[in-house]
Amino acid sequence: MSKGLLDVLLDSIFDADWVGRRGEKLTERELNLVRLLGRKGQVLRNIYVPKDNGETSEIDVVFITQKGIFVIESKNYSGWIFGDEKDTYWTAMLPNREKNRFYNPIKQNRTHIKWLGQYLGEDIPLFSIVVFSERCELKKVTVESSDIRVIKRDRLYAAVRDIWDHANDAADETKVEALYDMLEELTHADQAVKAAHIERIHKKYNRTEQQDTSLICPRCGSALVFRQAKKGVNAGRGFYGCSKYPKCRYIRNIEET
Repeated sequence: MSKGLLDVLLDSIFDADWVGRRGEKLTERELNLVRLLGRKGQVLRNIYVPKDNGETSEIDVVFITQKGIFVIESKNYSGWIFGDEKDTYWTAMLPNREKNRFYNPIKQNRTHIKWLGQYLGEDIPLFSIVVFSERCELKKVTVESSDIRVIKRDRLYAAVRDIWDHANDAADETKVEALYDMLEELTHADQAVKAAHIERIHKKYNRTEQQDTSLICPRCGSALVFRQAKKGVNAGRGFYGCSKYPKCRYIRNIEET
């Protein structure tokens, strides 16, 4: 599976964060289809959930329903995806063997669910779904836990339907609205909160960079350097880019927790 023309254009024009946000919006669109087909709920994106140490955990998408809250980690990679539930890192690989290592999204979403559950402070079922782009292939992905789904975006409706049909009602419409109001406030994090979140990620990956010899561009062999989007709604969000930019436009997403 090689990159299509759309992927090449996106990589050449937009930064890694924009591409990731596009994936989240497409995931939200799929959830709107779920709602249209009878499984009602409220959708929110980019929720900054407070931790008990004053930091935040950013959740890509949530779907708040009478069955509970579907916590969705959205990944917009192309290529073949390899990973095991127990691994620390997974790999996305293109046919030319260009590889992009990224933090295990199951572990990432488990962290989101931990802090979300603590923030809610009540027994609301939280369902973990990791959604990959239709442009990739889940070549070898091993998941043993029955309460975790790792799927491509075009299977999101089927996954929600299956969980929905096997779960008991946990809330009525009034409760769903109350949960929505409670979490909607967390989508309005001010710039200081967002800046602190990015700074923490920056420091985390600077420490990783000192220990990780894999921060070499697989496309041209140059060093990867930490960068931040400088404009638009994604300004301040970080990613790794090739130090030879713009001659080489390779990027590696930074996975946040």
